[in-house]
Amino acid sequence: MLTQSHHLVKTVLLYLSVVSPTIASAEAQSAISEPIDEFVRAEIQRQNVPGVAIGIVKKGEVLKVQGYGYANLEHQVPVGPATIFQSGSLGKQFTAMAVMLQIEDGKLSLNDPLTKFFPDAPETWRSITVYHLLTHTSGIPDYYTDGKFDYRKDHTEEDLARLAFGLPLEFPAGMRWNYSNTGYAFLGIIVHKVSGSFYGDVLAVRVFNPLGMMTARVINEADIVANRAAGYRIENGAVKNQEWVSPALNTTADGSLYFSVRDLIAWDAGVRARAVLKAESWNLILQPVVLKSGKTYPYGFGWFLDERGGQPLHQHGGAWQGFKTQYSRFVGEDISIIVLANLAQADQARFADGIAEIMSPKLAVPVLKAIKDREPQVTAKLSRYLDDARAGKLVPSEFAYVLAGFFPDGAKYYQEQLSSLGPVKRMVLVQRIEEGDDRVFEYEVDFSGHTMYYRVALAPDDRVSQFGLRPK
Repeated sequence: MLTQSHHLVKTVLLYLSVVSPTIASAEAQSAISEPIDEFVRAEIQRQNVPGVAIGIVKKGEVLKVQGYGYANLEHQVPVGPATIFQSGSLGKQFTAMAVMLQIEDGKLSLNDPLTKFFPDAPETWRSITVYHLLTHTSGIPDYYTDGKFDYRKDHTEEDLARLAFGLPLEFPAGMRWNYSNTGYAFLGIIVHKVSGSFYGDVLAVRVFNPLGMMTARVINEADIVANRAAGYRIENGAVKNQEWVSPALNTTADGSLYFSVRDLIAWDAGVRARAVLKAESWNLILQPVVLKSGKTYPYGFGWFLDERGGQPLHQHGGAWQGFKTQYSRFVGEDISIIVLANLAQADQARFADGIAEIMSPKLAVPVLKAIKDREPQVTAKLSRYLDDARAGKLVPSEFAYVLAGFFPDGAKYYQEQLSSLGPVKRMVLVQRIEEGDDRVFEYEVDFSGHTMYYRVALAPDDRVSQFGLRPK
């Protein structure tokens, strides 16, 4: 009779034989190596990033797995293919896998209400389901919305649940999309309740091991972890070490994983092969959420479902404790790009997008050009928001759906940024789209010597759901 460990070995060997990536020929690798090396090194210097690991896969063949810069500045340790980075929210893809495994096991349903697992939840939470948690449509705000969350306290799962119960919902379940780390932390607790195992152990046995993700695991700063990178941030122009958070907080299911670029190459092979889960589960994961209005929002279960060059782009990023991560799957071209960086201020998507353009010019980020402004009254209102942001006078009640932490930290950041840019010289509409029920406006704004893109989204009630500035 086979033991459980023998069954696991057989499962691992079966999956590896199906999804193991292959290494491209030397000719295929060298064809892209030089321009990508030049781009990545230039971008590292421009962004002042200590270190970056890059992985590129095309049609199942690994074209590049390489490290640049330093994993640890104090010891001058270079980044390599085995360097371990923190996942940030890229870890949400794996939490979704753990949830779907419980659904396939018959222990959980997408329609299960949250109160089935948390009977002490407020009455207003009774319409929230597992589906709402997976798709960020629950209305549950992030823990740190009020700025009082203690990152240095070892919160138990029960502590986190009670803290969340004390937060007022941002909207009725299913009404809107708004990113919620709290919702994914709840998913990890639910997996623990229904499986009897910590969600990280579920991932280790049923996802990481079968796919050959040999160094992926939940964060544990006390353990000796080979090739672990240090996370950094820039403060007042100087590079500093990552800020410390409590050990328990670094185990929640909203994005508390360690992995290397090699681990994510193995993950990419599993994604391409639709491994571990049934086909219908993968279809659900990669299906845009439907809001109560009937409109869709481009997010599945741990995946942003975008488009580039008229082709699907499935992607997600992450940010946590001095690390930035990005996994982009350009589905039509069958190109996957992985970026792991160890600086809080790194623009990881810029690395991925630049590499994608080198791989195929049709994947370039489209150049935005002036379009006819048919809503000048909206433009006038959004121009006023820029002035208010510079003066530090943004009104929170007008920004009801922005990401948690926008007030006060985000507002203060934009006040400082706009003060340094100077007055607006010109503001031209370059894009107007709809995301779910929201209208999204993007402008090219000329300041004194600088040109920026200004993006704002308005909910149906005309309150702001997105607000951002980025360099042209």
